[in-house]
Amino acid sequence: MAIVHLPGRNVSDEAASVARTFYGRLVAMLASRFGDMGYAEHAASEAFLAALQHWPKAGIPDRPEAWLFRVASNLEINRLKSASHRQTVPMDEMTELIGSSPIAAETDIPDRRLALLFVCSHPAIEVAIRTPLMLQTVLGVDARRIAEAFAVPETMLAQRLVRAKKRIRMAKIPFSLPDLETARHRLDAVLEAIYGAYAIDWKGVAGTAFHDSLSGEALFLARLIVQLIPDDAEACGLAALICLSLARRPGRESANGDFVPLDSQSTDSWDRESIREGERYLNRAFYLEAPGRFQIEAAIQSAHCARANSGTVDWKAIELLYTRLIHFSPTLGARVSLASVKVEADGPLAALNYLDGIPDATLSRFQPAWVLRAHILSLLKRNEEAKLAYEKALTLTTDVSLAKHLKRKLDEL
Repeated sequence: MAIVHLPGRNVSDEAASVARTFYGRLVAMLASRFGDMGYAEHAASEAFLAALQHWPKAGIPDRPEAWLFRVASNLEINRLKSASHRQTVPMDEMTELIGSSPIAAETDIPDRRLALLFVCSHPAIEVAIRTPLMLQTVLGVDARRIAEAFAVPETMLAQRLVRAKKRIRMAKIPFSLPDLETARHRLDAVLEAIYGAYAIDWKGVAGTAFHDSLSGEALFLARLIVQLIPDDAEACGLAALICLSLARRPGRESANGDFVPLDSQSTDSWDRESIREGERYLNRAFYLEAPGRFQIEAAIQSAHCARANSGTVDWKAIELLYTRLIHFSPTLGARVSLASVKVEADGPLAALNYLDGIPDATLSRFQPAWVLRAHILSLLKRNEEAKLAYEKALTLTTDVSLAKHLKRKLDEL
């Protein structure tokens, strides 16, 4: 394998970029080859550590993913050859290990993540842990972010993930794509995991290209699912949802990195090809079966994207779609989004009354609800109440660009 020397290139940043773009693929390939998800993750982590020690001296490989796979495979072979399975190779011997690898360098490493998604959704795996397991092992989301998204203690989640991986090993679940009928039975869990990745990282990772982001990876997997099961309406709906949402991502931040609300975004910055792709998926879903949750969410995104052609937004249509979405999935996020739409469709007072009537004990800790409340109160000229709501929203905001936007709105009051 050729080694390229790139003077001035930040090796740590490069390794982090490779980790984001290749971690899931590397774990899936190792798990498929060696049949153990836990050890696959360990070998992948050790390979990334080796890269940080080896690349500054030897240069970054022209195919870093193949380099990592080769090193990780050798680490696994070394473990399996050891009677105790605990023998390791010192880092200072890594150069020799690379040079004498029994695993041939691969020019095109196949993507086994789709198979791993279906492994994680096997009936032997506890239902509640399937999506977190897929997010960690297939898409490389760390346990802390998953724990935050699912509102569970990180230590508890980590223990459940370990048990799930052990269960996969003990049950000897094959690391391969199931037959089509079996895949259909597991599809709901797989779609939930892909949606979870999109939802966690829908804004992308600052400073990375579209295909490097977690949401970009979610779109890639959603497309693969449609190729695998092209007649599933919800699979098409999810692909449409992610396409249409990510199409607007270029408009979500200004050139200075400031947050830009949806109604203030320039449609010129939106990705028209992604919009067209999303519409194709949505049209296919429409003709397959009655709308489900992902199709409705995609239709909402489509209605927003329509502003790029019409210059206007049909708020009544979006209100109707959110009402139907809540019938399928009565989440707090969907209800607060409906309240936001009611500002435009029915007026701020009707929106505030609806927001106050949401039957959810966690509403007082839900950041989007406080942002919306502050906005509504400012429209109603109840500035003192609006200030308090903005201050509360700021205490719950972790995104830097959004925090700057909210602080600016607060100062304007």
